[in-house]
Amino acid sequence: IDVLMLNEFNMLPDLSINVFDYNCHVDLIKLLRQEGKLHRLRKARQKMSELFPLTEEIWLDWLKDEIRVTEDESDREKVYELFERAVKDYVCPEIWLEYVQYSIGGMGAQGGIERVRSIFERALTAVGLHMTKGATIWEAYREFEIVILSTVQPPSGSVPSQEQQELLNAQLERIHTLFRRQLAVPLMDMEGTYAEYSDWADDGVPEMVTRQYRRALQQLEKCKPFEEALLVSETPKLAEYQAYIDFEMKEGDPARVQIIFERALAENCLVPDLWIKYTTYLDRQLKIKDLVLSAYERAVRNCPWTMGLWKSYLLALERHEADHQTMTDVFEKALNAGFIQATDYVEIWQSYLDYLRRRVDFSKEWSRELDELRAAFARSLDYLKQDVEERFSESGDLSCTIMQIWARIEALHCKNMQKARELWDSIMTKGNAKHANMWLEYYNLERSYGDASHCRKALHRAVQCTSDYPEHVCDVLLNFERVEGSLEDWDAAVQKTETKINRVNEQRARVAEKEALQARQEEEKAEHRRKAKADKKGQKKSQKANRTGDKRKAEDEYEEEWGEDAELPSKRLRGEEDFGSTATEELMETESGLFGRRAPPRKTEPPGFRKNQQRSSEALRQLQDASKEPRKDENSVFVSNLAFNLDDPDGKLRTLFQGCGTVQQVRPVFSMKGVFRGYCYVQFEDRLAVPEALKLDRQEVDGRPMYVSPCVDKNKNPDFKVFKYKTAMEKHKIFISGLPYTCTKETLEDLCKQHGTVKAIRLVTNRSGKPKGLAYVEYENEAQASQAVVKLDGTMLENFTLSVAISNPPGRKMEDKGAPSRLLGAAMPRQPQGARGKGRTQISLLPRSLYRQSTPDAKAENGTVSAPHTTVTDGVHGGPGSASLDTQSKSLSNEDFARMLLKK
Repeated sequence: IDVLMLNEFNMLPDLSINVFDYNCHVDLIKLLRQEGKLHRLRKARQKMSELFPLTEEIWLDWLKDEIRVTEDESDREKVYELFERAVKDYVCPEIWLEYVQYSIGGMGAQGGIERVRSIFERALTAVGLHMTKGATIWEAYREFEIVILSTVQPPSGSVPSQEQQELLNAQLERIHTLFRRQLAVPLMDMEGTYAEYSDWADDGVPEMVTRQYRRALQQLEKCKPFEEALLVSETPKLAEYQAYIDFEMKEGDPARVQIIFERALAENCLVPDLWIKYTTYLDRQLKIKDLVLSAYERAVRNCPWTMGLWKSYLLALERHEADHQTMTDVFEKALNAGFIQATDYVEIWQSYLDYLRRRVDFSKEWSRELDELRAAFARSLDYLKQDVEERFSESGDLSCTIMQIWARIEALHCKNMQKARELWDSIMTKGNAKHANMWLEYYNLERSYGDASHCRKALHRAVQCTSDYPEHVCDVLLNFERVEGSLEDWDAAVQKTETKINRVNEQRARVAEKEALQARQEEEKAEHRRKAKADKKGQKKSQKANRTGDKRKAEDEYEEEWGEDAELPSKRLRGEEDFGSTATEELMETESGLFGRRAPPRKTEPPGFRKNQQRSSEALRQLQDASKEPRKDENSVFVSNLAFNLDDPDGKLRTLFQGCGTVQQVRPVFSMKGVFRGYCYVQFEDRLAVPEALKLDRQEVDGRPMYVSPCVDKNKNPDFKVFKYKTAMEKHKIFISGLPYTCTKETLEDLCKQHGTVKAIRLVTNRSGKPKGLAYVEYENEAQASQAVVKLDGTMLENFTLSVAISNPPGRKMEDKGAPSRLLGAAMPRQPQGARGKGRTQISLLPRSLYRQSTPDAKAENGTVSAPHTTVTDGVHGGPGSASLDTQSKSLSNEDFARMLLKK
């Protein structure tokens, strides 16, 4: 594209950097068309058509612009050539209809009518089976022949000559034939065509035509569900087309299979898997040279980054006996296609080298083809070392597969062991000398085509260099000497192998000692953490016991002063209710189960109290019965996130887990009031049932995902993590955010499988099972995941913009326990930590009227200011006689509350 044109529209930077920028080409063509610069517009379209297949819209605009400026017959021929190029890109009924209509305009020229008929027949072959749009071609063809009929009919009242009558009968037969052919094809609205033929035919519709019409109607009824699904679905309709293709392939009509593939590819031209499926079908079923090669040529133009298509294209060209220059040209295009991984270049080189090897006649001592093969091998190694390594930082051929094949060809076909040994020396210098399998491959080559001396030399070098399987290499050397060697050779081999094994054993002993030391250090660290945790727990228990003693002492003093029937101020401040004097046992929750304690006397019973009491007692009895059986954590799983209102958790979970193995006991956990806490322990008779039970993780129970994890004592295993997903980068997995909450796995799979093979999909939900609008999609390899990121990022799904990236979860940040609390909490004394690291209550239990902020301290000498502290007063300014207490240094007891209230 000329520089002036690009500079004029400010597109030179984009296309000069990347000439394969499809959207930039489209924008340039639109701008040039608006400006009316036909010459430059023609050049831009020509350049784009060389790089990409053009869409139906671009082709129709181009054709209409060229038709508009056509003046003489030579220009018409250029338009015909343009139409021929257009119909090769995609199967489009609209382009074919435009083509036949344009050809009708030239029917006055010599041979014009036959040319029009020829184009109509080609159009019927290409799109005549198109169920929704094919009828337009049939009707246009029939209308054309009816017009021709009117030209050969004699004037009214005159008697036609014999020649005129023959022409008239031949034209009538053409029209009858078109009706019969169309009625045998299942097309939409074919009932109208049958009615039209009934009116047009003087003798009525023949019985044979009626039978064909009915069979076509039956076929139409089978296809209607698939056509209706395509009609209501949104572009690109890949899943619907896949189902339609599978149906037609089962039906077995090659023509119908071909047309549905072409329809699908017109809307999904960038889906490599669809092209692979289509070309494979043509290769194995139709095997028609023009169809197969045309499909491959279009496939690699649409998906040039897909190495598999280029590889199959080369095989198809060779299968259909394409000339050597064509094969070479296609291969060179493949090298410039821009594959997305280094191994793709290795595979395409292997395919081309295989082709060149099959051309060589090795019965001759020398041939030009053999020289070409050797030159190609040398070029492939240079290409991988320079071009591929520069782009990917690796050659893609770590095992030197191409060099191994070259060495085997030299040894087997050319009887040139010297060249083969040189190649293997080069292979070993590329970091492969430490691998036993590489030495054994070389040894087998020498064993088959070399001599015993070189075999022995290769095995000795293998024993010296191998680090992964030295024992195996030593055994091969000893077995070789048993068969081939002398006593001196045997002694040398034994000495060599023993020295190697001793050295390997010493290295392994050092490694084992180092690992044992690391394990001891880790165990000591774990023991230290467990001890620190136990000490911390003991301190919390002692602090709790002290607070409980202070509270009980204050209550006793208050009762002595006010009487037994008085309510404690602390209870009144907290808003507690007195539930009566009946002594009940409340259930206390622990990690392993429940235990009872005496409740204080209560005066009245709230509604439902006895029901909860009965439920608590029943749960306690069940637990006591279950506690008689020995508990085995290794045979158990921990089940959580269950609904609090789950009816009969014991029975429901037994039913749910009985398919995993024999359930020995289910231990649901209840609150002090007998309310199910939403988690429990399930113990099996056999520990083999635990892995099966873990597979039920995230299964829905009453509308909530059930979490199933191993039953592990955190005191003994403080570092145990339940989270089963990786937190590091996974290049074969993508992370999608911004999904609509109504998105299902099926919808997401249909969206993502267009860009590769989807192995797994995980929709992220909250604990209640409701979606968060996030998902992880795992592909078969990194290349497919990268392509999905490029294609899906920023796309729309149900009016939601998707954000797509390679999966790389951020590191979890530990909560800053020392962070300042909210303003209200800042005026509160620091509360003891509960089981989840928070205060035992989330609300203040102290009336706001008792809070007063003290004045800040004076400025310190070093320029810092002491943190303000909170005081609790009786409502007047603090002084020597005030009841002011520093809540950060001393906690308040019930006695303190009582004194303050009495003073008020």
